[in-house]
Amino acid sequence: MPRTDPRLPDLLRHPIHLLAFGFGSGLLHPGPGTWGSLFATVVLFPLLPWLHHTIAGGLFLSVTFLLGVPLCGKTSSALGVDDHSGIVWDECVAIWLILITFPARLMAAWGPMNACLVAFVLFRLFDIVKPFPIREVERNTSGGFGIMIDDVLAACYVVLILRGLAFVL
Repeated sequence: MPRTDPRLPDLLRHPIHLLAFGFGSGLLHPGPGTWGSLFATVVLFPLLPWLHHTIAGGLFLSVTFLLGVPLCGKTSSALGVDDHSGIVWDECVAIWLILITFPARLMAAWGPMNACLVAFVLFRLFDIVKPFPIREVERNTSGGFGIMIDDVLAACYVVLILRGLAFVL
């Protein structure tokens, strides 16, 4: 996949790149990260009853993060771009982290659909703004781990805010 702007046929020939591009959601413009986050939210929604605050959820997050490091690294290398905007597996794992750890009290009060909406909006905000130290980590960490970690850190901010909100309410 030598081009920096792949097309769906390119991704279909390379399953690793297809996953890194969120099954093609990273090809959508504008805002491939937003499309990737939306894709991930829709994919996880029916699985929430089995993954929300469970060991299975923790295993799912661990596997998807560990898979994402080489997946994003190999796709980035193949494209010749350090962190191509179409690589959205990092957004997927980050939104899954938020949804799987979403405070049960808020999930029950707001309902799963509204919880997904709140998770989506807050994550996109933190992923775009990249508050300290996320931007510094992004600048100083390369490869697949670098691609993954800034989005996971943005998700951690959201998780902390939601936990604080659940505590206050």
